[in-house]
Amino acid sequence: MAARSGLSLANWLARLEQLHPSAIELGLDRVRRVMDALGLAPAFPLVVVGGTNGKGSTCAYLEAILGVAGYKTGLYTSPHLLRYNERVRIAGQESADAALVQAFERIDAARGDTSLTYFEFGTLGAMVQFIDAGVDVAILEVGLGGRLDAVNVFDAAAAIVTSVDLDHMEYLGDTREQVGFEKAGIYRAGRPAICADPAPPASLLAHARQIGADLRCVERDFSAQREGDRWTYRSQAVVWPALPLPAMAGAFQLRNAAAALAALEAVRDRLPVSEAAIRQGLAQARVVGRFQRIARAPDVILDVAHNPEAARALAATLREQPVAGRTLAVVGMLADKDAAGVFSALRGEIDAWWTCTPDSPRAQDAAALAVTLRAHAGSTPVSVQTDVNTALAEAQSAACEGDRILVFGSFHTVAAVLDHATIQQ
Repeated sequence: MAARSGLSLANWLARLEQLHPSAIELGLDRVRRVMDALGLAPAFPLVVVGGTNGKGSTCAYLEAILGVAGYKTGLYTSPHLLRYNERVRIAGQESADAALVQAFERIDAARGDTSLTYFEFGTLGAMVQFIDAGVDVAILEVGLGGRLDAVNVFDAAAAIVTSVDLDHMEYLGDTREQVGFEKAGIYRAGRPAICADPAPPASLLAHARQIGADLRCVERDFSAQREGDRWTYRSQAVVWPALPLPAMAGAFQLRNAAAALAALEAVRDRLPVSEAAIRQGLAQARVVGRFQRIARAPDVILDVAHNPEAARALAATLREQPVAGRTLAVVGMLADKDAAGVFSALRGEIDAWWTCTPDSPRAQDAAALAVTLRAHAGSTPVSVQTDVNTALAEAQSAACEGDRILVFGSFHTVAAVLDHATIQQ
């Protein structure tokens, strides 16, 4: 198919949404055909990061540490919050519209009659840009699962599975064993395979053994031990003591940081980093929408948590950081998420609720979400508002001194608040 020159990035993204009959089609054959047609053969090492939760944070630690160490990094993540450009970063900077468009034009010209999904186009587009930019290392975040995700057409020098829990069950299965097998698909024979889940499914362990991956598990082969306002990374080969706590809040962030360090330790022959780079990178790595405070008096905190495991981590972080007053919550979720599991995980942590409807065709209606919430919230008051920012404004009006407001439940919910003109980041 001939390239469509002259289209803006917005036009391209609209077109990509229409090119394939379904938004998601797992499988590697189509992506591999186009990859081969483009001649994409990255000579630089790749670190692939999969897992139910913690992928974005782990990628951020890798990008920050490697960047401080002097490497030119490429980072591919999804989804984005405000701009598609967020998905592709080179040397810490978002990709420009022109570079994204040029990559899409090349893919369109090379694909012939092969149909690609929006995510598959984006994945190949990121790699085109990384090769053109001459990066030293690329960090790729899995979009969905692992085994059949477009990212998995590329062989990783090291692969990380951050956690295994139930999400996207219509694609990955409805047990941790099924999900674990899908996520373990990013591991490669003879190469470092990092698992940061403290209770990995047997299916993940079995697959790693079967293919002969160099499996390294948290609490068995490496660990993160907090000591006051410092922590120590320890493995069978190295000890990095008195490291600064990650800039991102939550005890679970230590596991994400340790997973990043385990991968860096495993590839240190190709990508050596100093202890100083590790310290600086840990202190500066941040990801938008991860327990992010965007306003004060009252505090407004944004978090993209949208499944039960993430909600349990969010509840733990709320307990770790108590406030003098109440915690009010604005929640908007997609209809295919386990809202009941999320609300059960947060029971007892929230003093008043507002439900809203995210701006997405897949959104759960605010009134329907409130029905589920009331079944799990006990006597906690629940209000319903269609619009995210209207719900937030109501919560701000209801807040007293010492209260805080949590906005969570979906990337779409968080994006709506970030995009709202009255709140400055």
